[in-house]
Amino acid sequence: MEEFIETFHIDWKLMIAQLFNFGIVFLAFYLLAAKPLRKLMKDRGDLISKGVNDAKVNAEILAKTSKESEQILAKARIEANKIFQDGKKEVQAKQNEMIENAKIEVASILENGKKSLQVEKTKIVEEANKEIVSVSMLATEKLMSSKKDLNNL
Repeated sequence: MEEFIETFHIDWKLMIAQLFNFGIVFLAFYLLAAKPLRKLMKDRGDLISKGVNDAKVNAEILAKTSKESEQILAKARIEANKIFQDGKKEVQAKQNEMIENAKIEVASILENGKKSLQVEKTKIVEEANKEIVSVSMLATEKLMSSKKDLNNL
């Protein structure tokens, strides 16, 4: 072993000093670079992990919201269709009611017209009767007066 030490010119004091220097450099490296770097990497890993978890949660929320949105839209479509159908039925009922009212009104107008015509007809017949009576009276008077004139002659 002595030969080995002498062959390579190993000095134990120098080796111990270098080992001591290496320990100081290693300690300084550990405290000043490795430890803060490890903490920084751990924080960065936690941040990335939190980001991934948040992305998963957001994806689940988005999927849930999308399903709820589709359900709400489907319900809205069904409700809109129901409202449309109800409105259509209401319009149809209103239209039928208006048609019935128009038929009743037309029938009433026709009935009133018939009554007016009947009244007019009755008036015309009465006037015609009066005219006939009046003309008959005039004719009778003329005949009577002409008979008197004939008798006087």
